[in-house]
Amino acid sequence: MSREVVRFGHTELPERQREVLRRAVRLEWITLGVLTVTVILMFFVVGNSQAMRAAWIEDMLSFIPPIAFLVAVRINRRLPTKRHPYGFHRSVGVGHLVAAVALCSMGIFLIVESGSALLRGEHPTIGTIELFGVSIWLGWLMIAVMAVTSVPPVIIGRAKITLAKELHNKVLYADADMNKADWMTGIGSIVGVSGIGLGLWWLDSAAALFIAASILTDGVRNLRGAVADLMDERATTFDDRKPEPLAVRIDDYLRGLPWVADAGSRMRDEGHVFHVEAFVVPIDGTVPSLEMLESAREACIALDWKVQDIVLVLTRELPEVVGA
Repeated sequence: MSREVVRFGHTELPERQREVLRRAVRLEWITLGVLTVTVILMFFVVGNSQAMRAAWIEDMLSFIPPIAFLVAVRINRRLPTKRHPYGFHRSVGVGHLVAAVALCSMGIFLIVESGSALLRGEHPTIGTIELFGVSIWLGWLMIAVMAVTSVPPVIIGRAKITLAKELHNKVLYADADMNKADWMTGIGSIVGVSGIGLGLWWLDSAAALFIAASILTDGVRNLRGAVADLMDERATTFDDRKPEPLAVRIDDYLRGLPWVADAGSRMRDEGHVFHVEAFVVPIDGTVPSLEMLESAREACIALDWKVQDIVLVLTRELPEVVGA
């Protein structure tokens, strides 16, 4: 005798999201290529500038989010197992946490280092180099490199935000956020190098502090969001700005069923999909048929592709923690 198997934690994406994911993967590989060129160019011109050194380290850190995204994409495709019955979607959250911790650690390190240099009154110098037989102040090369390498991350970052929204992928959004902020790092470095050239030695350390504070701010914001998701906080939108509205849509649909007196759900973020537990109070305590329950469950899944894992729980009254 055959029977239908109810699947939980499945990994298939709709065609639209599969295409978006392919574009995101391509964009992350492009990001790694751009970062590689940027880091190599900056290595040759970093000199004694604290601001340039901070910017170079930030670009090194920028490798972490795209690598975390690419690794998570491969892992979360795996099917659920007995050991991992919810699937491997949380790999996205783990990647988000790794990137956030790295950002926080390096931000604190650079603030301490740059602040110490400022307090000690270090006077960095920038010399000259011979290029094609001409003696050139190295600062001009620093400024040129920072001006050129600051443009691509801004363009790439804007493209990633759109993809992150469609995929509900917070690692991709964190990466996009870092890319968009790179222009501030570029300007900070240019200001610091210009300060050295003008004899304002303190401007270099101040610019490095500005860059370090930017890194730490990104890290703290992403760390807060990553930990909250792993702690099963109420699901939020991809940018962590507001509660995920999908939970309200599920509750409204269930309340509209003729056999339902009230309904409320709790939803947790599994990475880029949601695990939903919907509590349903039947009218007059009448237990619905299995067909009615399965129909309601399938209809909830059909509301949005992110509802890949949902269970309906019959109860006499709703728990206090569910609902709006």
